[in-house]
Amino acid sequence: MTTQTQKFLDIFYTIDFNRIKDHPNILIAANFWESERFLAARICYRLMRMIDDAIDNYKAENKTITPEVKKLLKSDIDKWLRSIYEKNEDSSIHGELINAIDRFLIPLWPMEAFAKSMVYDADHDGFATIESFIDYSMGASVAPASIFVHLNSIRRVNGAYTNPPFDIKWASTPCALFSYIVHIIRDFQKDQLNNLNYFADEFILKYGLTRESLHEFAEGKPVNDKFRNLIRHYYSLADNYRRKTYEVLQSIQPLLEPRYKLSLEIIFNLYLMVFERIGIENGSFTTEELCPGPDEIKERVHQTILDFDRTK
Repeated sequence: MTTQTQKFLDIFYTIDFNRIKDHPNILIAANFWESERFLAARICYRLMRMIDDAIDNYKAENKTITPEVKKLLKSDIDKWLRSIYEKNEDSSIHGELINAIDRFLIPLWPMEAFAKSMVYDADHDGFATIESFIDYSMGASVAPASIFVHLNSIRRVNGAYTNPPFDIKWASTPCALFSYIVHIIRDFQKDQLNNLNYFADEFILKYGLTRESLHEFAEGKPVNDKFRNLIRHYYSLADNYRRKTYEVLQSIQPLLEPRYKLSLEIIFNLYLMVFERIGIENGSFTTEELCPGPDEIKERVHQTILDFDRTK
C-alpha cells in the first residue's frame, strides 16, 4: 500500500457515513479535498437544498401549489439570486456563500441555472416531454455538479486559486445527467408518495401508463411490463450518459492532482452502485430495494480507494 493510499484511508476513517443526509455522494467525495474547499461545497449545497426542499415539501403536503404560494416561492428564489449579485450578506449563511464564491472563483451561471429550474418547479407539476426534463436538469443537477467539479478542479498558484483547465459545464453534464436519471429511478417510490413525478408524460403515455398508475405502483401494487418498459427506457438513457461520463473522466483526470482524481472516481462509483441495483426484469423498484445502506456505501468508497491505488 502506498503512502498516498494510506492518507486517503486516514481521511476515509474520519467520515461518519451514518450522519451524511443531504447530497451524500457529493459530500462524501468532497471529504477528500482540502478542508476549505469542502466547507465551500457544503455551504453552496446547503443553500440550494433549502430552496429545493421548500418547494418539494410544499408539494408533498399539499400536492399542488396555489398561485399565492407560487408567488412567494418565486420571490424567495429571486431574493436569493439578487443577494448573490449584490453581495448582500443579510445573514451569516449568505455571507459564507458570497465569501466562497469570491475566494474560489465560483461562476454565477450555476446559481442562475439552478434558480431558473426552481422557478420551473414552482410553476409546473412534472414534465410534458423528455426535453423539458433535460432542460430542467441543467439547473437542478448540472448546476450543482458544476460547482462540485469547479471546486474539485481549481488550482492554487502562489496562494491564490485559478480556474479549472477545462470547461466545467462540459465536464459536469454527462455525470450530472447520469446521476440524476439514476436518482429518479432510485427515488421513484418516495417521490410518488410525496406527490413528485419526474418521468416525462410523453413516455408515461408511450408505454401505456398514467400518472395514477405510477402512484399505485408506489403504494405497493406489483409493477407490470409496461412500467418495466418505462424504466428500461430511462435505464438506457442513463447508460448512455454513463458511457459519456467515463469518456470525460478519461480526458480530465490527467489534469488533476491525485486526491481530486479520486474524488471524481468516488462520486461516479457511488451512482454506479445504484445503477447496478436497478433490476429491470425482476425488481420491485422500492426505496428499500434501490437505496444502498451506509455500510454498503462505506464499503464501495473503501474499495474505490483500493482500486485507485492499483490503477493509478
